[in-house]
Amino acid sequence: QVLVKLSLLWLHRIYCTLKSLLTGMSVTLKEFFTPKVTEQYPENRKTLKISERHRARLVMPHDEQGGNKCIACGLCQNACPNGSISITTKSVTDEETGKSKKVLVEYSYDLGCCMFCQLCVNACPKGAIEFSNDFENAVFDRNKLIQKLNK
Repeated sequence: QVLVKLSLLWLHRIYCTLKSLLTGMSVTLKEFFTPKVTEQYPENRKTLKISERHRARLVMPHDEQGGNKCIACGLCQNACPNGSISITTKSVTDEETGKSKKVLVEYSYDLGCCMFCQLCVNACPKGAIEFSNDFENAVFDRNKLIQKLNK
């Protein structure tokens, strides 16, 4: 009687194994016969569609006069977990009010260090920085990945 129970258990395990194998093979065969969606990059640059939500490079939009919305508060620099943003400011006295305020001197961004988490964009109170979806960022020299955004 014990031998019969062991043989039934053994047959049940074989059945479960074969069922699992056939389930996996059916998924594999379905994928094998689906049409291919491989992109032929870089030949298809003109027809390539990049998602609007893709985060590729941090940019600072400028208006027609070359100004930006940055108020040099430093929140993006503090929010960046990798320290890829470096802000240099100077204190200037406003002639109308007589109060001193910070002015942005240099906004430096290290693309090679960025992990594209978007914490800096979320921390910016004025919406002065955003991610573009320009994904071609390959360079031979790492120093070219350090960009000055407030040109």
